Amino acid sequence: MRILVTNDDGIFAEGLWTLVRELRNVAQVVVVAPDRERSAIGTAVTLHRTLRAHRVKPVVPEVETYSVEGTPADSVILGLGKLAGDKVDLVVSGINQGSNLGDDVLISGTVGAALQGYLHGFPALAISVPPVDSLYLKNAAKLAALLAKKIESNGLPTNIFLNVNLPGLPLTKIEGIKITRPASKSHINTVEEGYRGRYKYYWLVRQERNKDMDEETDIRAIEQGNISITPLYNNLPNKPSPPIPDNLCSDLFQELQQYIK
Repeated sequence: MRILVTNDDGIFAEGLWTLVRELRNVAQVVVVAPDRERSAIGTAVTLHRTLRAHRVKPVVPEVETYSVEGTPADSVILGLGKLAGDKVDLVVSGINQGSNLGDDVLISGTVGAALQGYLHGFPALAISVPPVDSLYLKNAAKLAALLAKKIESNGLPTNIFLNVNLPGLPLTKIEGIKITRPASKSHINTVEEGYRGRYKYYWLVRQERNKDMDEETDIRAIEQGNISITPLYNNLPNKPSPPIPDNLCSDLFQELQQYIK
């Protein structure tokens, strides 16, 4: 199995390389990621200027690694089109240090990168944790490796696009895994203004709206101490919607507990 790994936090982000270390145990890994932090850039693609990519020294030895002067989506398109060669089996984006839940999936560079993998015909995962202690990055990395193994063994459909979020908890306090949908109207953007000398400036502020308390939403699952797996392909037109096996959550959680012990 060969996995293309990317992110929106930049080529040297801790979450990216925690993920790479774990995925290397189950597959060959190629890294193609933005040269700097590009959060909240969504699905943006560079169309009106050239792109440059540089092969860089990897944080994890012997991992083919490229830094792209572009967006997360650019990185995946360039990786699949040129840099990663002919064979890729899966695209994984993350680990983002900041949850991608509810309306945030629409502006997330992490999710936008995974979307490009899916649109190019590959199974794709976006995986995120809250912006807390990096201790919990390893839980997310191990879960990504388990999902990759299930895709390789046909335990999951190969035409999937999953947004995975973990709560900021040690594994012993996580309740389980739930299949969810994105919460709606979870945030609203407002504007604050100020002055720097005689120059006015504006600051975009993200405010939470009333919580969508539906038990099936991603935000609710995280609030209850669960891992949220949201099949985003269900929200895309003209795409098949393969069923996820009924026993996936219980089996996956049990495997994760065993994997970390």
